[in-house]
Amino acid sequence: MCAARMPLKYLDNARKILCIGRNYAEHIKELNSAKPQQPFFFLKPSSSILKPNDGPFLVPKGVTVHHEVELAFILNKDLKDLSPDFSPEKALASIEGYALTIDMTARNVQNEAKKKGLPWTIGKGFDTFLPVSNFIPKEKIPDPYNVELELKINGETKQHDNTNLMIFPIHKILSTMSNIMTLEKGDLILTGTPKGVGPIVDGDEIEATLKVNGQVVETIKCKAETKPGYYEYSEI
Repeated sequence: MCAARMPLKYLDNARKILCIGRNYAEHIKELNSAKPQQPFFFLKPSSSILKPNDGPFLVPKGVTVHHEVELAFILNKDLKDLSPDFSPEKALASIEGYALTIDMTARNVQNEAKKKGLPWTIGKGFDTFLPVSNFIPKEKIPDPYNVELELKINGETKQHDNTNLMIFPIHKILSTMSNIMTLEKGDLILTGTPKGVGPIVDGDEIEATLKVNGQVVETIKCKAETKPGYYEYSEI
């Protein structure tokens, strides 16, 4: 189960979940991917959200699941057609607050889709594939480029880096996204994952932590179980 301390009403207003890919250099290397020239993003369905206390993380049968711990932020206004010179100050002013998230990826499903030029939707969109923390007020993260992210599996650290390693800053992310689609108040935007992504299997204990100046601000704790139902992955 994922432990909660307060309601997560902010998620009820998230009309879109937008996720930046390839925003940490070492993560790009470990996936043997090309470095993007501008922010690259994809969408996850709201049904993939796993709120605290909503049950275990579900591993689909036949799927190789990888964890990707990320800092996310929530918009406090609509944004459209922002200038490439959109300032860092205005970008931070458009943020309502933050969240700790884990963007789960069905890696074998995603890789097969890449080979065949197919969409990633299945690989990112299974139920429970977005564990989230409680809402984090802005005052608890005065600088989103100085946040420590850590993820452990069964007590062993797998990911541990600082958001100062992000390739694309938030103002560039918002400028690029807003010229493709209107960003709406309440949208949840994930900023990318650092190196160290790896597998999760049935029975694993997952713990993600967000720290500022060495102090724990939020955590996510979940246990992995096999997804019930009839789905079992076979080559697309």
